[in-house]
Amino acid sequence: MNIYLSTIDPNAHLTAKKYGLGLEIAEYCTAWNMDEKFDETDPSVREKIDGVGQKVLHGPFNELFPCAIDPMVRDIARYRYRQTIALAKSYGVSKIIIHGGYNPRLYYPIWYTEQSAVFWKEFIAEVPEDMTIVLENVMEEEIPMFLTILQQVEDKRLRMCLDVGHANAYSVSTPMEWLETCAPYIEHFHIHNNDGSWDTHNELWDGTIPMEALLEKAARLCPEATFTLELMDSEPSVKWLQEKGFLRKKG
Repeated sequence: MNIYLSTIDPNAHLTAKKYGLGLEIAEYCTAWNMDEKFDETDPSVREKIDGVGQKVLHGPFNELFPCAIDPMVRDIARYRYRQTIALAKSYGVSKIIIHGGYNPRLYYPIWYTEQSAVFWKEFIAEVPEDMTIVLENVMEEEIPMFLTILQQVEDKRLRMCLDVGHANAYSVSTPMEWLETCAPYIEHFHIHNNDGSWDTHNELWDGTIPMEALLEKAARLCPEATFTLELMDSEPSVKWLQEKGFLRKKG
């Protein structure tokens, strides 16, 4: 498996280098790190990724709604995504994770699906041919409301990041059902566990997701996909992946 560690873990860069893994740059999930805090964030990111061969970048998501009713709000999303593409180029990254942006208290599911497709059909022309945006499910309750966006855009530059923890906590369908249904579009996974009641980002074995069975099926259905451990302490789950045979022991 092609494993990355999210830098929400403050020691992710050390663990990644220790085990020969990739990094998912998470510092820009918060957009102010692109602006007034960029001069301190950028050197820190470059220090972390130095010597790491494989990298992906998580884009900002706070208050970003591609399906927004107000066109000026959509413009903010475009602006932030353009910043993210520029950063990805500067860090040598070809895969960007972006949240779908569904909020059940703001949008009807049909509006979210239809208007997200409108946004991405237009914006995808700005994505370089050698770059991929993988949309991440968060609060989408049902699979079709998310999958239909990808099907309507149908562009190799817009694929899916299946966050199995989000599916477990917020969806009426199981993470396994998401995997089986969306497999043709999945190019990245966020893997962490929970008990189904909240998005707690537990270790891979700590929750109601049958992680071993899910990863075995993911390896069969999505053999080219990448996986990020989105955990505050990655190393115990790295060791678990080694013990279960998903990750070779270095050396």
